[in-house]
Amino acid sequence: MWHCSGESIRTWTQREQVERIALRTVGPCLVALTLYILYESSSMLIRHVSPERSIAGIVIAATSVVVMPLLARAKRRVARQTGSGAMHDDSRQADFCSYLSASLLVGLLLNALLGSWWMDPAAGLVMVPIIGKEGFDGLRAEACCDRCAPQ
Repeated sequence: MWHCSGESIRTWTQREQVERIALRTVGPCLVALTLYILYESSSMLIRHVSPERSIAGIVIAATSVVVMPLLARAKRRVARQTGSGAMHDDSRQADFCSYLSASLLVGLLLNALLGSWWMDPAAGLVMVPIIGKEGFDGLRAEACCDRCAPQ
């Protein structure tokens, strides 16, 4: 993003254009993530597919549970300093990654320790409405920006 690149944006109009482009990516990304999780989790439950027991997966998920909230907090700080709505929305995406990582970790641990194969896809399905709402809210905000933007 331009906020982090060291480049300066000379005019307010250019900054607004860059912000609009960034905002246009967040909503669709969250909608795509929602559809992916819905498909993968549903198909795993229907087919009774157990996630593999993986120490590496547990370590990566545990690391993500620690790192992603720190990343989200840092992005919010940058968003406040720069007044970037796009960066703030991106921090929300990092928050969702934290939640998904925690769900993944719980699912993997319950599967590894208790053989509860269904916990991982069930946890994914719990996140679908939350992520989907944020994605569709982002799409509505983008549409509003397009209607209100000077031509």
